[in-house]
Amino acid sequence: MDLIDDPMEGQNSPEFSVTELSGAIKRVIEGEFGHVRIRGEVGRVSRPRSGHIYLDLKDDKSVISGVIWKGVSARLETQPEEGMEVVATGRITTFGGQSKYQIVIEDIKPAGMGALMALLEKRKKMLAAEGLFDTARKRPLPYLPEVIGVVTSPSGAVIRDILHRLRDRFPRKVLIWPVAVQGAKCAPEVARAIAGFNALSPGGALPRPDLLIVARGGGSVEDLWGFNEEIVARAAAASEIPLISAVGHETDTTLIDFVSDRRAPTPTAAAELAVPVRHELAAWLDGQGARMGQLLSNGLSARGQRLRDLGRALPRPDTLLDGPRQRLDRAGEQLGPALITGVQRRRVRLADVSGSLRPATLRQRLRTEEQRLAGLAARLDPALTRALTSKRERFETRAQRFRPVALERDRRAKADAFAKLVKRLSDAGQRQTRDWRGRLAGMERLRETLSYKSTLARGYAVVRGDGAVVTGVKAAQKAGALEIEFADGRMTVGAAGAAPRKKPKEPPPEQGSLL
Repeated sequence: MDLIDDPMEGQNSPEFSVTELSGAIKRVIEGEFGHVRIRGEVGRVSRPRSGHIYLDLKDDKSVISGVIWKGVSARLETQPEEGMEVVATGRITTFGGQSKYQIVIEDIKPAGMGALMALLEKRKKMLAAEGLFDTARKRPLPYLPEVIGVVTSPSGAVIRDILHRLRDRFPRKVLIWPVAVQGAKCAPEVARAIAGFNALSPGGALPRPDLLIVARGGGSVEDLWGFNEEIVARAAAASEIPLISAVGHETDTTLIDFVSDRRAPTPTAAAELAVPVRHELAAWLDGQGARMGQLLSNGLSARGQRLRDLGRALPRPDTLLDGPRQRLDRAGEQLGPALITGVQRRRVRLADVSGSLRPATLRQRLRTEEQRLAGLAARLDPALTRALTSKRERFETRAQRFRPVALERDRRAKADAFAKLVKRLSDAGQRQTRDWRGRLAGMERLRETLSYKSTLARGYAVVRGDGAVVTGVKAAQKAGALEIEFADGRMTVGAAGAAPRKKPKEPPPEQGSLL
């Protein structure tokens, strides 16, 4: 009988693969810890493009990783921020790919009023550092707006108070943008409403408001928290339309109050800031009209008196005409003798000039000119002969260039050059035509490759219902009749006597151009 040695200590324990051991740990942890609530401070926060949120929850000694899936993060009333103290609810799980455990968070809320106030102070400092609270950027409110846009709940008492107050003071056109005034939907809806009013075109079918009022009744800090969100504050700061915030009671303060152009303690006070009292305005206009009439009457009286005073200081018209009349009489007396003297002076001058125009002087002048012309004529004949000879020689020289032999030689040279140009043009046109045909053939092959008809040739089909492509069972059930397209034609399903339709013949390709 052979003796069998006992195995070494530990060799009889089972062997696990890495995945098996990781799965066993996962089952133990998830079985021991179901849903848990963890209180801690938010550490690192990461928001990748996938929409999920990865964060750390920590206290003074430990850190646990957490993840909020995209669908859950969209429903959260409060988004986690670094340094925020929260209470997270979720389930503990493991991630075998990195050998770590984490909490999958299903809900997260601030840990009490202190956390909310700390978050609010942090946002307030950030927005103030960006200059959104500066007084210089706040715009004045229009004195009498034609259209007023109100962002509030359509079913609360706030809108009734605003409309009633506007009707008592000065009726105006009011556009109401209904929004949720608390809860997770509050902040995005209020931000979209402010941006939507600003996006309206002036003079369009729906008039653009001249003034905006964002209003809500009183409530707790949690109820008013939507107006403390960053997107609401930035939307109010970016509004091109002057904005009045009327959120809560007089003691309530939210971030939108700091970025708005004016803050009203109550919604009713916002309506009072928006428009003046019509009767007071009418009384003021009447008073201004009376003052204007009195001032106009006094001004006319004063100017009339000043005109009369200036008229008394002006000289009389007869006095102004005495001097010119006297000068006119004196000039008339001197005119007759001056004319006689002028005629006599011009007569003497004419006699002096006519004395030099004697017949003998004229005849001497004519003989001198005739002699000068005879000398010029003697010189003109040889000059004309020389000029004619020179021009005839130049003409003969130029005529040599236009003889038939020279013209024929020039024509042949130009004909050869033209033939070469025609050959080069023809070769270039043929090369370009070949290139175009090659490109068209390549594009045609690419079109055939990318066309869905090539897919039909491999056994697939296109289903259409009521003229639209059907991609699912529900759409197919809703359609009245289905048309199925195969590679060789189409057929209709669900209509009696339907026959497959032949594929239409494609027109033959057009004859290409040689050039």
